[in-house]
Amino acid sequence: MFNQQDFARAAQALCDYGRILYSRGWSPATSSNYSVRLNEQCCALTSSGKHKGELTPADILVVDWNGHALTPGKPSAETLLHTQLYERDPAIGAVLHTHSPVAVVLSQIWPQDQLQLNGWELQKAFAGETTHEDTISFPLFANDQDIARLAALVEQHMSTQGQGHAYLIRGHGVYTWGKDLAECFRHLEALENLLGYQLELLKLRQL
Repeated sequence: MFNQQDFARAAQALCDYGRILYSRGWSPATSSNYSVRLNEQCCALTSSGKHKGELTPADILVVDWNGHALTPGKPSAETLLHTQLYERDPAIGAVLHTHSPVAVVLSQIWPQDQLQLNGWELQKAFAGETTHEDTISFPLFANDQDIARLAALVEQHMSTQGQGHAYLIRGHGVYTWGKDLAECFRHLEALENLLGYQLELLKLRQL
């Protein structure tokens, strides 16, 4: 159902990025989960409960779009939030979910259900964005322990409002995606900085 060499390469890449994301404080302890598409039926995904700064290839498993494990390991509780993206868009090759302090704090205090950004040069780091003059939007969803219900809500939103580049879950973290891990990481890095700018603006406006 999947190529073993592709899986081995994906597993090592997820371990490498895990160390980077942990070192930046975006994936503390056992939080977060990452994945890479293997084909039109399955993806490589980090196992549940693994420390993201200490991942090894044995901590990566393969799951299908229903979230069923195809190799040894325990799928993340949030697997369906990954597979929802892969199933809806064949161009998505990687998904990163992180729990950075900036994303978690801003998601808790932002009053609207959409975070709209405009005028930041860094917006052009997202695929397809060519000018700082455009407005880019990131939806915010309430946290939910029922992941199937949350995944359905995300799909419904994307079907009516567009897929976008990322979304936030309040008090939880962010999901970003891209054609491959490199693009996905670029999107995440840009998003982290943009969220930081917005949080700093909120602080300055309180002075």
